[in-house]
Amino acid sequence: MNDKEKQTTINILEMVNKHRNTIYLKINEELVSLYYEIGELLSNMINKEKWGHKNIETISKQIKQHIPTIKGFERPNLYRMVQFYETYRDNVIVSPLVRKISWTNNLIILHHKSSIEEKEFYIRLCIKNNYSKRELERQIASHYYERYLLSDGNELPSEKTLIDENDYPNTRILEINDLSFLDLPSCYGEKDVRDGLVNNIRDFILEIGKDFSFIGKEYRITVGNTDYYIDLLFFNRYTNSLVAFELKIDKFRPEYLSKMNFYLEALDRQERRGRENPSIGIILCSEKDQAVVEYAMSKNPYPVYISEYITKTLDKKMLENKIMQIRNLFDNADHKL
Repeated sequence: MNDKEKQTTINILEMVNKHRNTIYLKINEELVSLYYEIGELLSNMINKEKWGHKNIETISKQIKQHIPTIKGFERPNLYRMVQFYETYRDNVIVSPLVRKISWTNNLIILHHKSSIEEKEFYIRLCIKNNYSKRELERQIASHYYERYLLSDGNELPSEKTLIDENDYPNTRILEINDLSFLDLPSCYGEKDVRDGLVNNIRDFILEIGKDFSFIGKEYRITVGNTDYYIDLLFFNRYTNSLVAFELKIDKFRPEYLSKMNFYLEALDRQERRGRENPSIGIILCSEKDQAVVEYAMSKNPYPVYISEYITKTLDKKMLENKIMQIRNLFDNADHKL
């Protein structure tokens, strides 16, 4: 094979992959639209004609009789289509979005006991990150939505905004990071956490956002005659910057911030490339005192975020109560003004 033949083959394969993805997305959109329209039709018949289980069962059998090879039109599935339509029919924002994710992921979100706002959040999360079934289930099980709401104010800096993006999911550093996937022993050290994250890098990137690309662990920077090692180094496409992670197994201390500032200065001088934005630091601690964090960060010149991590998934009710407490504080502050 000569060079021209090789390049032509590469070009054709790129075209195939491009259109294959487009075809899949179009087929999925048509499939979800079909189920939505069937749900609308059956919902109207159930409400207007007072149809019950026998009517739906008859319809299911008739469909199977006319198209013997067809799957997914059993009575329970037809009722799922009805539920699907009735859940989103009155929401002009969400109803078009459901066509952009797979039917499987739609069913996971549909059956998750949640508000329409939470459903919209997970749908948008799926659209942006192209979640698999497993990835979506993991985010819901770890109460990602509640932890995201608790992270209001932790917005990642960026000079660009995506189309139709308004505080889009995965653009915040989480206040509480769920690292339960590490399955750490009762007694563990920083090395255990660092090695565990590297060994489970796919789950960690799912937690912090798919815009992160892993560069390396114990990343060496040399200042003067001394070597220093950053626990984990990433690049973030959304912020177009290097992101340094420091892992602590104890409570946040102000001196951790000065060390991170040192790392960021070194990264900006030695590693940062021409068009990249200033480096970002994230300190992950097992615990933090918000007052101490506020004092430490009040005049800090570098973009640093301080977050907690947990090794066992939190209770959803506890997170909801915490969100309610924060909202009440803001409401009381508004009333006083």
